[in-house]
Amino acid sequence: MSTHSIYRRALATSFAAAAFLLGSLATAGAQTTVTLNAPTTQVTDVMVQGGASANTNFNTLDHLATRASTNYDYLRRALLKFDTQNTIPAGTKIQSAVMTLTIKTAGTDTTRQVGVFPVTTSFVQEQATWNIRRTSTAWTTTGGDFGPQAAAVAVPNTVGAKVRVDVTALVQAAVSSSASRYTRLGLSDLGASTSTSYREYYSSKAIDPSVRPVLTVAYGGSTQPPQPQPQPPPPGTLRVLQYNTHHGGWGTDGVYDPNRIVDWIMKANPDVISLNEIEVGDSWSRNLDQSVVYKNLLEQRTGITWYKVYVNAHGSTTGIGNVVLSKYPFIATGSHLLTAGRAAVDATISVSGRTINFTSTHMDNLYESNRITETKELLSWETTFAENRIVCGDWNAWPNTTEIADMKATYTETWSAAQALGTATGNGITHGSHQIDYIFQSKGATNLSLKSVTIYNTADANGVMPSDHQPVLAVFNIK
Repeated sequence: MSTHSIYRRALATSFAAAAFLLGSLATAGAQTTVTLNAPTTQVTDVMVQGGASANTNFNTLDHLATRASTNYDYLRRALLKFDTQNTIPAGTKIQSAVMTLTIKTAGTDTTRQVGVFPVTTSFVQEQATWNIRRTSTAWTTTGGDFGPQAAAVAVPNTVGAKVRVDVTALVQAAVSSSASRYTRLGLSDLGASTSTSYREYYSSKAIDPSVRPVLTVAYGGSTQPPQPQPQPPPPGTLRVLQYNTHHGGWGTDGVYDPNRIVDWIMKANPDVISLNEIEVGDSWSRNLDQSVVYKNLLEQRTGITWYKVYVNAHGSTTGIGNVVLSKYPFIATGSHLLTAGRAAVDATISVSGRTINFTSTHMDNLYESNRITETKELLSWETTFAENRIVCGDWNAWPNTTEIADMKATYTETWSAAQALGTATGNGITHGSHQIDYIFQSKGATNLSLKSVTIYNTADANGVMPSDHQPVLAVFNIK
């Protein structure tokens, strides 16, 4: 499965869907529509190319380009930035946002799947290259600091064709940000390496204004009833919970009761949650979708909206998997299947103006060789995400194992780090008599400072626990 895989936020990408969105604006009530296409002021853009051209700025070209290639000399991506900061009021409800590009020339492939990604750090079009985003400032990841894929569009090879893609979620995230409210987008071909994948799109430097990139945004005037808004934590903190639920809430007494799991979630008061062994449509879940069950229970208990993204461990529609639940709306989501019927799911959120990629995973419980392979697969996938990164999960591995050592090469294991800080609470045991559940912080997550970690003892007076695992809470300061 591609790293740009399933369970993305629902973003319409067909030409028909985009046309429907644009055609329906008049019925949405009193609202404002803005069209952003003025070069330099409303839209800036640049192509970046790898290999021998990795230090070349292509700002003066009248086109952008995408191409998939295993040879970095031919690999191309497009970066665009639209001024939604000065043209749209902060926090505005976005009804729709459609980006339109025009094909200048293309390879012989009839269509190519091109992904649209949030660019998580700022760039200067006159300076950006494959290696740097502005003079003397490198990208965190060469080729552009991309968040998880937010949309995909089938790009034809017809010269003059209009390519339209719904980027409502990305614009909403931008205008709701407490930091920069510019909408920054990256384009990358998702397909196999071939010269026929080449696509050129007219840039904002094109002489003909009718072919330049356009972002059309409608905002305000919703006819829908207002939705509960998430309540963020106190400024500058993030509370992260990792909890293996044992098939969604089967306690050590053999009783199934998700409410007992939620009782402990409420005690921990997290802002974003990783839950393992969440079941969908099987006997464990009594044929329900436990990801929905937990979302609904949390909303009932807290009175606010929770956002969720789920991945099935086998890429199926029923059975076991992992879920991320967040008080913060998602900028984008993604998932990736691992060896031996395991998987990981990631959600990108913005906290106090900082972008955070939060991943939930669950490793094989039988063979260390599988866990080592799965960990390497996970680490490789994680490099496609921008900082700051937090990875949570049940590793089924003790702290002194190879797979945990592999994680610790580039990530900080927060329980042991909190012990060193003197801010660890609990006995260090998350299952049986050992620690096998972890919260990792990437060493490049410079905007996150670990404050404390708590491992809860959930046993009641009779020794009964709502799961055979204990939950782990890490609290971070946001810098």
